[in-house]
Amino acid sequence: MIWIKLAFFLLILYILNTTVKLLLGKLLKIEKEKKPFFSYNHINEMHRKIDWAIRITSMIAFLVINILIIIEDYSIYLIIIASFFYFVLDYTIRAFFEWKYSQNQKQYILTISEAVLNLIAIIIMYNFLLDYLN
Repeated sequence: MIWIKLAFFLLILYILNTTVKLLLGKLLKIEKEKKPFFSYNHINEMHRKIDWAIRITSMIAFLVINILIIIEDYSIYLIIIASFFYFVLDYTIRAFFEWKYSQNQKQYILTISEAVLNLIAIIIMYNFLLDYLN
């Protein structure tokens, strides 16, 4: 039953993200960028280096957190808190580079809206996990 709820929640999040992006794009006249489904979307070389440094650091951090959860019996909520900070850092860096160096500088508005929706989703999932595990 939890998997059905999770799938339904992710579907709603995807629909909400898409709707908000479309509405903001139309209202603020932001050009839609054509990008592949699985792409890194780096603005320039410096953004690529910073993004990869964040990814590698977060991968190591998540590995350590998983070890702490499994071996040392730390709370499972630690991984949700780490995810929250990873999303904040990742979206902040991406929005900054879109604002500062992108050809379509208004694109950062869509990135910030996506970040806010995803962070709200993490908070909702955190609360859902609190209710589910208790």
